[in-house]
Amino acid sequence: MKKYIYIFLLFFFVSQTNAHTSHYAGINVINMEIIRNGQVIGYSNYFFEHEDNVMTVKNYTQFKVKLLGATIFSISSEAIEKYEDNKLVFFKSNTFQNNKEKFVNLKYDKKLNKFIIDGSSFKGEADVDNVIGNWWNQKILTANSQISPLSGSVKEQNVNLLKKEIIELYGKDYEVLHYKLKSKNENLPKEKKLDFDIWLDPQKGLIVKIAYERMGKWEYRLKNFE
Repeated sequence: MKKYIYIFLLFFFVSQTNAHTSHYAGINVINMEIIRNGQVIGYSNYFFEHEDNVMTVKNYTQFKVKLLGATIFSISSEAIEKYEDNKLVFFKSNTFQNNKEKFVNLKYDKKLNKFIIDGSSFKGEADVDNVIGNWWNQKILTANSQISPLSGSVKEQNVNLLKKEIIELYGKDYEVLHYKLKSKNENLPKEKKLDFDIWLDPQKGLIVKIAYERMGKWEYRLKNFE
């Protein structure tokens, strides 16, 4: 009996991930800390603006990895994405990764019903079912592919629900669903593969934690939101 109740609860919580961006109408700010090997090294903060049927999301991400006092890896990024009637119509980002510039310019073409992407790694059309690979949007857990917010590349993905958990962050307990997100193409180079553990609070509709390993153990943690 307990098994069937558990399955029902999982089905209920998963159904919550299908909310439109209107689900974020009450959100103004999402602040995340970036942690590597147990140390805070930066942040990724999202700011929301709501006006009639338009939602604008601005993101500022910065972090530095140092070794013996020298910076060995760094990111400084600014991005803006715009939604009209819950549909992505515009995205733009500029990023400096180790002083190398990356960028994305995306627009929705209504006639083609396609995204037109001009990015540092990809230029061309993309299906409108793609999501921008940012951590504020729970739709990343239901999409079949995502667009890199740094370079514009399109990557197919598989997402699997692992289990229901309770985790503690900054003195607060969250009842969450634990997902695994991986690249569909197993032949990609390791540094280009998607391989993330993601924890979603389905009641709030917020991703509260992301973890992965690449030159160390990384976590993005939801510090607060308004």
